[in-house]
Amino acid sequence: MLELRPNCELCDRDLPPESADARICSYECTYCADCVETVLHNVCPACGGNLTPRPVRPRQAWRAGKNLGLLHHPASVIRRHSPFHADDIAAHCARIRLLPPDQR
Repeated sequence: MLELRPNCELCDRDLPPESADARICSYECTYCADCVETVLHNVCPACGGNLTPRPVRPRQAWRAGKNLGLLHHPASVIRRHSPFHADDIAAHCARIRLLPPDQR
């Protein structure tokens, strides 16, 4: 199950669980759509993978008897920040951003 991290790991913008602006990689590194488009160029600074819209977890359980939704599985409150410096991120993204995600 996804952690649903609460912030962009680059600019620290709030990304609540219902945010349509959250983007994640396959390791769940989390960034806002603006950072993904303007800084990262769809390259995760950690793994080099692509970033896709994060699914929205429903607020409530819609099936009787199932413990699903944010009520039963709340989003994480632990804020994370990228361990990489801006120059390193820029060089990393520039090096591989033109490669299609399936070839990285």
